[in-house]
Amino acid sequence: MYTFRKSYINNALKTLKFQTFSEIQEKIIPYAVKGRDVIGASETGSGKSHAFLLPIFEMLEEDIAYPQALIITPTRELATQLEKMAKAIATHSEKTIDIRTYKGGTDRDRELQRLKKSQPQIVIGTPGKIYDLVLKENALKIHKVNTLVIDETDMAMDEGFMNELEAIVSTVRKDTQLMVFSATIPKHLQHFIQKSMNNPHKVILDQKRLKNLDINHHFLRTTPEDRINTLEKLLETFNPYLAMIFTNTKEDAEMLSSHLHSKNFKVTALHGDLSPRHRKQVLRDIEKLNVQYIVASDMASRGIDIKGVSHIINFDFPRDMTFYIHRSGRTGRMGMSGDVYTLYTDKNKEAFDFLMKEEVSFQFITVKNKEIVIKESDEKILRRAHQKHLHKKQQTTRQKTNQSSRKRVK
Repeated sequence: MYTFRKSYINNALKTLKFQTFSEIQEKIIPYAVKGRDVIGASETGSGKSHAFLLPIFEMLEEDIAYPQALIITPTRELATQLEKMAKAIATHSEKTIDIRTYKGGTDRDRELQRLKKSQPQIVIGTPGKIYDLVLKENALKIHKVNTLVIDETDMAMDEGFMNELEAIVSTVRKDTQLMVFSATIPKHLQHFIQKSMNNPHKVILDQKRLKNLDINHHFLRTTPEDRINTLEKLLETFNPYLAMIFTNTKEDAEMLSSHLHSKNFKVTALHGDLSPRHRKQVLRDIEKLNVQYIVASDMASRGIDIKGVSHIINFDFPRDMTFYIHRSGRTGRMGMSGDVYTLYTDKNKEAFDFLMKEEVSFQFITVKNKEIVIKESDEKILRRAHQKHLHKKQQTTRQKTNQSSRKRVK
């Protein structure tokens, strides 16, 4: 485990009960503290945040009162979460460290007035807000920052912040350390990396295979018309510590949350259309376990560390099946097992192709008299998925045979 030269960082790690570093932290920190450009790709909950926060504090000059590190993150929730984590480290320093967070829904005039008087040392903010303060108002002076971190970069780009990110990067010095962290590295992000980074140290960790997680996968047949009724019946069969119900749209999240609330479930919604005040209240309610069910859209919940999730319920399959992995990975953590329940219809045949490829063990269920009953199987769905999986295997084998034959002929 890396030992920091600053004692207050090591003291903070003891208080935060760090016994070992996660894989991403072990592989990133030694390079990051030397000022090297870094790319870190791993799933949510793998410890990416401390992989860049700890090096920032190690390199920080506490006596210099201007922005030395800028962290950009796509959502207000993530900005708030990072601020909390940063301040938990800073509180151990004998010297005051000025950390400020800039996000939507705050008092802009007050922020501008304060920036005229003094500049923060560590800046955390959302892309639109940082763009406003840096390029429109010229109030936040980031031209001297030593480190620029873009957190959850793929999500920021999916949310349409590419232009803002490129403009902010062009504002800092050419030798500023750039650290990019993401769950995945899609093609448009690769282009950004090639254009903006200088010989980065790359750490790309494989997503955890679904089959290796301690999670039970259950599938419950329904119809589009009967989906809400089927969900209600399912919810009556167990009493979760904390359950997340995933929908594909924020409209569905709001509709479903309102419906379940009318049925006296302790529920809240988490999606992109919440006002800043409402959003804070929702996260407080979750943290204090004032709710038992969180109805969430994928984007709104991404990157937010929600502890103690015992059950995942997919109101429908995600449009992109990699999100099934992200959703499932929110339970079955810290040595605990978890359960994932998914409502499906005949239109979800291709989703089972993906699960077959992932070699996931699963069971089909039904609900009778408020109890879950295991079905033998859904032959129609499984037969198609199995045949498709077998066909792909045969194709791969034929391709390998043909390639080796061509090599022998040469």
